[in-house]
Amino acid sequence: MFKNLNIWFVSSLIISIGVLIPIITVSLSFFEDTSNYYQILKNTFLLEYIINSFILLVCVLVLTFLIGTTCAYLVSFYTFPFSNFFKWALILSFAVPPYIYAYSLTAFFENYGTAFTILTNLFGEGNYNKNIPKFDDLLGAILSLSFSLFAYVYILSRASFLYQSQNLIDLGKTLGFSKFKSLYSLILPSARPAIVAGLSLVAMETLAEFGAVDFFSINTLSTGIYNSWIAFDDLAFSNQLSFFLLLFIFGLFILENLSRKKAKYHLNTKGGFKQKEKTKLSGKRSFFAFMFCFIIFFLSFLFPLSQMLYWTIKFPENFFDIDAITLTLNTIYLVTLSSFVLIIFSLISNYGNRVSKNKFLNFLSTLSISGYAIPGVILAVAFITFVAWFDENVVKSLGFLSIKKIFIGSVLGLVLVYFVRFYSLAFNGIKSGYEKINISVDESSYLLGYSKKKTFMNIHIPFLRNSLMFVSILISLEIIRELPITLILRPFNFETFATTAYLSASEDLLEVAAVPSLFLILIATLFIMFTSKYILKEK
Repeated sequence: MFKNLNIWFVSSLIISIGVLIPIITVSLSFFEDTSNYYQILKNTFLLEYIINSFILLVCVLVLTFLIGTTCAYLVSFYTFPFSNFFKWALILSFAVPPYIYAYSLTAFFENYGTAFTILTNLFGEGNYNKNIPKFDDLLGAILSLSFSLFAYVYILSRASFLYQSQNLIDLGKTLGFSKFKSLYSLILPSARPAIVAGLSLVAMETLAEFGAVDFFSINTLSTGIYNSWIAFDDLAFSNQLSFFLLLFIFGLFILENLSRKKAKYHLNTKGGFKQKEKTKLSGKRSFFAFMFCFIIFFLSFLFPLSQMLYWTIKFPENFFDIDAITLTLNTIYLVTLSSFVLIIFSLISNYGNRVSKNKFLNFLSTLSISGYAIPGVILAVAFITFVAWFDENVVKSLGFLSIKKIFIGSVLGLVLVYFVRFYSLAFNGIKSGYEKINISVDESSYLLGYSKKKTFMNIHIPFLRNSLMFVSILISLEIIRELPITLILRPFNFETFATTAYLSASEDLLEVAAVPSLFLILIATLFIMFTSKYILKEK
């Protein structure tokens, strides 16, 4: 028994340490010497990187809070035309990555773009460009990120609102509060942990975003990391910028965890939980609720989908020029291989924690799942730094051939960095399933003569079937949308829909980028529809 226990403990320990290697690499690389690019950037654009990142973060947080909580409040507390439809339709914004939203925004409002074409067809020839608003630069990035990420706040806020007791609403009525006062005095404070959690995820994604801010040519810390490595070949300074961004993200990560632990707003009543009753809206209120949700649904999903579809129909030659079969096979290959690796190792790690009950291992596992909070650019650069160091100081010193080509610019390297980036999703998804298995089940299994391996294979895995399915779909969705990791580490001539769309857009060929963008949105939508029953469950 001790032998088996030791094997599970060691396996879980190795996995946790492996996931932590990029984080450790970034921290240690902070003290390396940099090139003259550091001094140039310090005297020119470094302050602009920081200010732009801060402005982008604050504005996106405000917009996603307003949009996400308002939509969640309306569909959770009221019934109005199509309220059940909007309940799940609003999460489809996840299918549109910020960089694709940025392409749509520019294509629609640019000079002689889609808006100009619509006005010309409706009202004839005219100088409409001067009256068409331009959403570019920082404003375009803020809108692209906000409409792509508000669903984080929406989903978590809705879940919190869903489980609020009718007693809380009755309390507001007893105190004579208006609906608006009840909202900001009782309902929102009780949902604060969920809202903060959603906003923390938005903050991490905003700081990590590369595609949209690069498309709008905005200097942020994320683009600075990419440019210092790609354009100026200064890996050390790229790591130093990564370290600063990592510290800031970890601060948000810790703040989110502390907020959830301290904010315990329970409504203690003798009658216990009372099922919430939705209010049926009518007249103007019903119309305004419908219009608000419809406008958000239209702007966040239908608008970018329609724009990409319009470009695809208008320029059909781009549809036939793209090698959709190869891109689909490449995407499926990455999704299948990465999901398999993530699920297998996350299962082993979770079970190792369960049977060892070691506090140090639990702490290490908790620390290792922070990889999801780290931007893909940082992970890619950290991985290249570690492989280069290991190759130079270990492999070559032992007289072996270089291993750089095996890990850098290969599918193996891509899968390894995907593993670090999305380990949190797999680990937490499986952990939530494990929490439903009482430890007495394991003890009963041992009494019946089952070994730990047999208990794991014959009892735990069948029980975790739904959790494994949910996790695999979530991982697949993330990998389909992932851009910077794939862009930096992919093999030569190995493209996905995300990289194909980005490369076309970076050359100002938005109509060419429309086809891969459309495929990406449709595939992501399919995965979201599969996961919606888990995300929106009400029991």
